[in-house]
Amino acid sequence: MSSRHLIDPELLPLLETFPTITITHDNLAARRARVFPVEIDRNDDVSLEILSAPGPEGAPDIRIHVYRPIQADGPLPVLYHIHGGGYVSGSAAQLEAFHRPLAADLGCALVAVDYRLAPETIFPGALEDCHAGLGWVFGQAGKRGFDIGRVGLMGESAGGGLAAGLALLARDRGDYPILFQHLIYPMLDDRTCVAADPNPFAGEFGWHAANNHFGWSAMLGGKPGGENVSPYAAPARAEALAGLPPTFLSVGALDLFVDENLDYARRLMRAGVPVELHIWPGAFHGFDYQPGAFVAEAARRASRDALRRAFRVGV
Repeated sequence: MSSRHLIDPELLPLLETFPTITITHDNLAARRARVFPVEIDRNDDVSLEILSAPGPEGAPDIRIHVYRPIQADGPLPVLYHIHGGGYVSGSAAQLEAFHRPLAADLGCALVAVDYRLAPETIFPGALEDCHAGLGWVFGQAGKRGFDIGRVGLMGESAGGGLAAGLALLARDRGDYPILFQHLIYPMLDDRTCVAADPNPFAGEFGWHAANNHFGWSAMLGGKPGGENVSPYAAPARAEALAGLPPTFLSVGALDLFVDENLDYARRLMRAGVPVELHIWPGAFHGFDYQPGAFVAEAARRASRDALRRAFRVGV
């Protein structure tokens, strides 16, 4: 059943600029090379340092992008950002136009991690890379002026799924205290791929069911929806959510992930976790990349305001 008539008209240009494609093994390389055309403002207010950090035991080093405001004083809060891409594409470098202004606006250090992609690396490779990068943040805190009492996780789509998995992992290992998890249309549940009654109006645009099956299959190294999938891979499978950090969750009403995101937010609240939840009407996966659209601007503003409150910046 088509959902096009439900799309906010201001978002329709995004479907022309960045049309929905079906990912296959044959076109994956082209998908990885596909970058949203955004101009990068390389101002002098924010520095960027690209470093190599130790990866998980027995694995290669990982690349870390560290942004920080030049004029910032004192220990800086840290926004640890994990990029999206369905577990099969994306990189920290592709988000420089997003990272620079965010670090400047929040007055924080922004640390973005490059993790190994699927299908070349299956679970738990990407998550352990993210955990190793988080360990680098805490280990470098004194040298680099990071405030380890104010470290928050953020990610979009698959990056949101990894952020949620990392929050679970950090809670259960008891190694790194996390101030918050900031999840933008996160990819949380492999069982959406095999849902008996899928949402008839969600997931037609931006990221559809076939891509979801491809991404989950690549990351898990097998069929999604089975009995033995780890909750660190698919956080929606976690039975115990108590003790997770305060959560911001934002998703479009037409996003394939809307039902799994709503259910995760509901379960977090029932576990006593503070939750701020936003559902954006007429919005599909990735809608907030459309400049000038009211709903996209509102979503970005709500996200930024929540980050300021979480870091206690400007309040």
